[in-house]
Order: sequence, then structure tokens, then C-alpha cells
Amino acid sequence: MFGEPLSIPLDEIQVDDKLHFIEVPIEIMDREVKHLKQSRIPIIKVRWNSRRGPEFTWEREDLMQNKYAHLFPNSAPVADVTF
Repeated sequence: MFGEPLSIPLDEIQVDDKLHFIEVPIEIMDREVKHLKQSRIPIIKVRWNSRRGPEFTWEREDLMQNKYAHLFPNSAPVADVTF
């Protein structure tokens, strides 16, 4: 048990030029719309690759779509928050 090598799939690991681990979103798990007084804000639950294991956070959909368009292959750009 203690002598067995640890195996981690390399296609799930990304590092920068200084070999620091880069956390990137892997997939969208869920969607919701938060209703505030005069606005509606679309949010998504994102699964991240993390050195600590699977990690999930809620993020604004428009910001994530601008930064990580590959997570939204079949969707039109998200409209800005309505006020």
C-alpha cells in the first residue's frame, strides 16, 4: 500500500511557466437565476479541477462565458444583467 506509486491523469493537470498549478473550470453542473430588487443575474455551478480534488463554486454566467467560452459550445452570448 505505501510502496505503490501515485497515478494522476496528466490531461487533467495544467501548470504555468513557473510550474504553479492552474485551476480551470471543467464543466457546468447547474444553472440558476438570482432575483434581486430590479435585476436578474444568471449564475452557474462550476466544477473546477483543483489540486485539493473536485471543487464547486457558483459564478456569474456572463463572466464565465466571456472568460471560458469553451464551456458554452451551443449557446448564444449571455445578455448583460437586467436592471
